[in-house]
Amino acid sequence: MPSAALDIAQNRLAHSVSNSLNLSNSPTATYHSFPSSYGARNAAFTAKQLKPFATQDIKVLLLENVNTTGRKILEDQGYQVEFLKSSLPEDQLIEKIRNVHVIGIRSKTKLTTRVLEEAKNLIVVGCFCIGTNQVDLQYAADRGITVFNSPFSNSRSVAELVIAEIIALARQLGDRSNELHRGVWNKVSSGCWEVRGKTLGIIGYGHIGNQLSVLAEAMGMAVIYYDVVNLMSMGTARQVPALEDLLSRADFVTCHVPELPETKNMIGAEQFQQMRKGSYLINASRGSVVDIPELINAMREGKLAGAALDVYPNEPGGNGDYFHNSLNTWAEDLRSLKNIILTPHIGGSTEEAQSAIGVEVAEALCHYVNEGTTTGAVNMPEVNLRSLTTDEPNHVRIIFIHRNVPGVLRRVNEILGNHNIDKQTTDSRGEVAYLMADISSVNHNEIKDMVQDLEMLSGE
Repeated sequence: MPSAALDIAQNRLAHSVSNSLNLSNSPTATYHSFPSSYGARNAAFTAKQLKPFATQDIKVLLLENVNTTGRKILEDQGYQVEFLKSSLPEDQLIEKIRNVHVIGIRSKTKLTTRVLEEAKNLIVVGCFCIGTNQVDLQYAADRGITVFNSPFSNSRSVAELVIAEIIALARQLGDRSNELHRGVWNKVSSGCWEVRGKTLGIIGYGHIGNQLSVLAEAMGMAVIYYDVVNLMSMGTARQVPALEDLLSRADFVTCHVPELPETKNMIGAEQFQQMRKGSYLINASRGSVVDIPELINAMREGKLAGAALDVYPNEPGGNGDYFHNSLNTWAEDLRSLKNIILTPHIGGSTEEAQSAIGVEVAEALCHYVNEGTTTGAVNMPEVNLRSLTTDEPNHVRIIFIHRNVPGVLRRVNEILGNHNIDKQTTDSRGEVAYLMADISSVNHNEIKDMVQDLEMLSGE
């Protein structure tokens, strides 16, 4: 078979067999299965505890102060967990990542092609946040590295922040607070408004957008939204057919879109001209979505009455005195504006959100490492099999990641065909395919032979 057909994870198959024969030396703790959709049907059975076979102890690196809930879940598995409060410069990250099997990051750590090339033992990445643009997803998939994120857990926190900013902008609370901190009493009502009866325009009606929609309507706001797909509205919100329609009608415009080529500078000079005079802009999505020099111009010209930004094109790697022109050339001009709220990417930074994210991502990592389950993965086919039970002794679960080309499954089944395959499923996503199979009545030597044969198949 041509080598191009199977260049994924050539030295990574050692982690890809989970067993029930107590043959593994890692991890030392047992894995406790979480509830699944099969729970009701299999209520009378006890899920078998699987663990990786024929690999060294699982090493985990957690960066950027990942919440302790996630850290505890991983430590309870018996994994070797190293925890750091900040991100790392690329060269230091490369040194660290060479020896780890699992890495957990947030938004500041960049897993570029150069970094992933050095991650010889890495099998999975956990993004303890919504976004995954900090990871080269395609390159990771090509190397058999699965990536998980947390698409839901901080949605409420971001939505509440936006609600707070809508009210703060409408009442100029930031300016009044700063003035009083300087000793200036400035009691004014000019240019201050109630939000009741105003129109909120939401760009991107996903998990955050629809929660925000409900909260805004509860305050008496009318809600319109624009999305590239047709979506069912919450409450009395209405979808508009074009971005221009939203911009021309909304008193408050808020962005909740991913970082894509199509969303880069999607709010620029033309869009600011389409907005209502005296309207407000909020961006808590990605820093590339708003053309900030054009925002500065729109504020100075009086087109906008205020703005709130939580994300920026370039953000510091840690806390400190960094938000200056050396980071973004317009930073000091932005800071000089009136009625503009600037926050350091804290949309999801609440105790509740970070705790929930820690649980969600850590559980996904444990499921993957111990069972091979890819449900919720952002760069791999989503594959799952029902849990083995304690009534099924001497079973092994095989995971094989390969190129989606003709002939591979035939070769794999030739290797597995001499054994009883209880369950098998496979799926593909683009050029990457993912196979999962449960084999019964196998012993230690047979498992070793299967692993060796699959590794040889990877190297062809």
